[in-house]
Amino acid sequence: MLALGFGVQFTVGPFEAVPMAAFVGALLAVAGSVVVARGSFFDPSTLLLAGVAVSSLCSATQAYLLQQLDQTRSREVLSWIFGRLAGDGWTPVVTFLPYFVVSVVVLLPQARWLDVLRLGDEQARSLGVNAARVRCVVIAAATFLTAAAVAVSGLIGFVGLVVPHVVRLVASHSYRAILPLSGLFGAGFLLLVDVGARTVSAPAELPIGVITAFVGAPFFAFILWRRKRVSV
Repeated sequence: MLALGFGVQFTVGPFEAVPMAAFVGALLAVAGSVVVARGSFFDPSTLLLAGVAVSSLCSATQAYLLQQLDQTRSREVLSWIFGRLAGDGWTPVVTFLPYFVVSVVVLLPQARWLDVLRLGDEQARSLGVNAARVRCVVIAAATFLTAAAVAVSGLIGFVGLVVPHVVRLVASHSYRAILPLSGLFGAGFLLLVDVGARTVSAPAELPIGVITAFVGAPFFAFILWRRKRVSV
């Protein structure tokens, strides 16, 4: 976003530099959330509220930068913000692949430790698991992967929120199954949404992020409602 706003050109090429720039920005956002949470790194509710605050600040910055762009660049950025998979050929895939491989190699071995963490930090420590280290590794790898995906495809929301819950419902509660199956289910869901985006209003193409929001928001609300009923 900053590069578009100020016309920055990277020596390695603008597109190839975007995923790494996105990763740096994502790390800053995560660090900002932790700082706002004032060290409540292990309290999900506090960290979530801090993330909302940081997200609002980033959205305001994004809106300001969009106002500074000319019409052509503004359309390009808006197209990316709403999510898109068409028209870029294999270049985004080739760019994304190294980030995907590195993240998967780091994340999958952590699955068994994530299963242990479900027992609670005290129980995990008694079993010799360093809970803080596992969380830091998982968050860093997930941030790395998410930043690269967003950089090449745009902001496609609710896929990462809804799909893991579906996997838990139909497959397993073990992270050794959740992690790989979430990737497969998420890719399949995104392909179906992309087909729908291309056909619903053909020859025009709906933004993918709009469709995933229409599908994902009600489903996520249902998941929260169902969890609340179970807890009661």
